[in-house]
Amino acid sequence: MDENDEVGEEYLFKIVLIGDSAVGKSNLMSRFARNEFEAKSKATIGVEFQTQVVEIDGKEVKAQIWDTAGQERFRAVTSAYYRGAVGALIVYDISRRSTFDSIKRWLEELDTQNDSTIARMLVGNKCDLENLRDVSTEEGKSLAEREGLFFMETSALDSTNVQTAFEIVIRDIYSNISRKVLNSDSYKAELSVKRVSLVNEAGSKKSLLNFSCCS
Repeated sequence: MDENDEVGEEYLFKIVLIGDSAVGKSNLMSRFARNEFEAKSKATIGVEFQTQVVEIDGKEVKAQIWDTAGQERFRAVTSAYYRGAVGALIVYDISRRSTFDSIKRWLEELDTQNDSTIARMLVGNKCDLENLRDVSTEEGKSLAEREGLFFMETSALDSTNVQTAFEIVIRDIYSNISRKVLNSDSYKAELSVKRVSLVNEAGSKKSLLNFSCCS
């Protein structure tokens, strides 16, 4: 086996995190990329992103996860933030209904800024706050089904479903890219020492819509 056969082709996928302020976007990013959680994290200022390398079908995929840089506080995320994105996690806080009510606006903005092939997942974060729950799991599932989104409840605090949520989006992006047989250099990435092997344990998209931390 030569080096190219072993490593495979590399891809770079830009994935954006959107949603109201303080729903836990930065900690979701940190938990996935560095397995870290900052209990007293401050609002993001300036463009921030983290990268993580995963392996799918023998190919290296670098996921570049972008945080909204605090722009959501002003209800305006710049078009540059969305440019080139092939995946999105739309995040709300299960303990604050107002953040769930904002999801429709975020989806409309996403649709305006990107084409319809972008891989999208609705994420109900902070499912560790079950005693403060203000949005039921069924409400999240129902919205995701209506909008054709993947759905998952997560907790950046205790790591519940964080890895799985990102992996599902990354695998869906890879599937979309593979079908289009894209060879653009924009999907190439340098190799990283950090690797995560994806496991296809969640099954079909239909079953993923019903996956939550309370399943």
